[in-house]
Amino acid sequence: MAIRLVAMDLDDTLLRNDWTISPRVVKAIQKARAQGVKVTIATGRMPISTRPYAKQLELDVPVITYHGAMIQQAISGDIIFRRVIPSPIASEIIEDVLGRGIYSQIYLKDRVITQTCNEWSEEYARIASVRIEEANLTRLLSQEPEGVEKILCIAGEADLDQLIPILGHRYGKKVHITKSKPHFLEITESSVNKGVALAALADRFGIQQQEVMAIGDSFNDLEMIRYAGIGVAMGNARPEIKAQADIVTVTNEEDGVAEAIERFVLNING
Repeated sequence: MAIRLVAMDLDDTLLRNDWTISPRVVKAIQKARAQGVKVTIATGRMPISTRPYAKQLELDVPVITYHGAMIQQAISGDIIFRRVIPSPIASEIIEDVLGRGIYSQIYLKDRVITQTCNEWSEEYARIASVRIEEANLTRLLSQEPEGVEKILCIAGEADLDQLIPILGHRYGKKVHITKSKPHFLEITESSVNKGVALAALADRFGIQQQEVMAIGDSFNDLEMIRYAGIGVAMGNARPEIKAQADIVTVTNEEDGVAEAIERFVLNING
């Protein structure tokens, strides 16, 4: 069955290590779109950090951001779907994490806010090209009537691996916990993940599951890789991700997204 929808993760998948998209990848996406294939982005990033890449690729389609907590029309920014961690739960998690000395930041639509900026926030701001605000998070959350799209904890991998079972035990039924990078722990509302969002998007387009291809590299991509008719792991993906994918392509530095699209969408055999 022909592929009619392609969803791609951003960091370490669509993007090279310098956060640019290679000309070969751009060309493959343009060719797929010219054949009527829907191409979208599925990322943990916030919308404002995703939009420049959507514009570069001329993807005026709904894009999945915050791991599926928000689906937004790429160019206009119109919100199609939004699901948040309720403020009381977010506040409890933030107090717990900060009490353990773990850096964290919250995401509220297109704002990213932390208690105190440090070297972790500086690195994140550089990667995502966003401004990070400082505020008393407990006070801010007490005044937020709905909640936040995401909480991000940044620390060494060993520290996060110790934190995951603790948070899972305390909040596991209330939130979804995943990793996007070895030192990025991402927390969203319990029903939210990229696979659920991609299924909703396919349904919106009238596209069957077997007609979907998803490409990613990390733990937060697992649900959409499992969901898709063709689940593709990047050559630079973690071994656990490769083990659950249908196909393993080459790395993000070797145009892995282009290779997957050329092979399974454009039917070009290398």
